[in-house]
Amino acid sequence: MFIAMNRFKIKPGCEQDFIAIWEGRDTFLQEVPGFKSFNLLQGPSTEEYTLFSSHATWEPREAFEGWTRSDAFRKAHANAGARKDIYLGPPQLECFEVVL
Repeated sequence: MFIAMNRFKIKPGCEQDFIAIWEGRDTFLQEVPGFKSFNLLQGPSTEEYTLFSSHATWEPREAFEGWTRSDAFRKAHANAGARKDIYLGPPQLECFEVVL
């Protein structure tokens, strides 16, 4: 199994705006072979930002890589960054192979 995570730093007070973006977004993930699950996680808050992470599981890694080259990926990310005012920088992609 393979896990792809994006970490987002969101400006204080903009947390609900960020969540609403994800709630209203069509990810097209259900139509992609190898996609298993998705979660949006809210982490700790500091004076500077609230940490969020998107967490998607895939089987196998190649399914995720195929998704990043697909029309579904392009459609899902067509409006990415439309609300740049709520982000403190770009998301940070982290990828993991499940070993246990």
